[in-house]
Amino acid sequence: MIELFAADTPNGKKISIMLEEIGYAYKVTKVDLSKDEQFKPEFRKISPFSKIPVVIDHDNNKETIFESGSILIYLAEKSNKFYDQKNKLIINQWLMAQMGLIGPLIGQHHQFHHYNPGKSDFGEERYFRIAKRLYQDLDERLGVSKFLAGENYTIADIATWPWIARHEWHDIGLKNFNNLTRWYLEISKRAAVIKGYSFMKKGEKIPLP
Repeated sequence: MIELFAADTPNGKKISIMLEEIGYAYKVTKVDLSKDEQFKPEFRKISPFSKIPVVIDHDNNKETIFESGSILIYLAEKSNKFYDQKNKLIINQWLMAQMGLIGPLIGQHHQFHHYNPGKSDFGEERYFRIAKRLYQDLDERLGVSKFLAGENYTIADIATWPWIARHEWHDIGLKNFNNLTRWYLEISKRAAVIKGYSFMKKGEKIPLP
């Protein structure tokens, strides 16, 4: 059994979606970020940077894995799903693009545009432009490739999709990006994605463009 320490965030949803996709039994242990539970000493023992998500694999000597990209790779290799070895290099590139660019930079857009509007014109304008450019970059890629790393759905898509699922926060207009919308809607119809998306709030609906 996999124990998932998470909050209801895109990074948390990445792992719940992956666990649903591979059909593994898992237990969710909620980490309340509003109460700073991520900074408690017992959590820092398994997450040295006080970040969610973290998983403990109770079927593998209680192996502990932090950082969502590493968790996705671990689960993909364990299940032998969504991480084709012959395409590993391109999958890793698109996964790292999510980890290093899409998540952190769209996350900053959330901070300025959604959570703290009016506090910094510079911050709001800067991260709006960056988020819009990321939409454009993804749209361009998906104009020549069915999924991010090629013709097959992989952990690169699982990592990226939950960030685009917050498109209502971004005010960029997902429907203005035809290829990105096509990809988003196709993934939105997957049963495991629907279930994994609502891992904290049962019945939570995926927002349409």
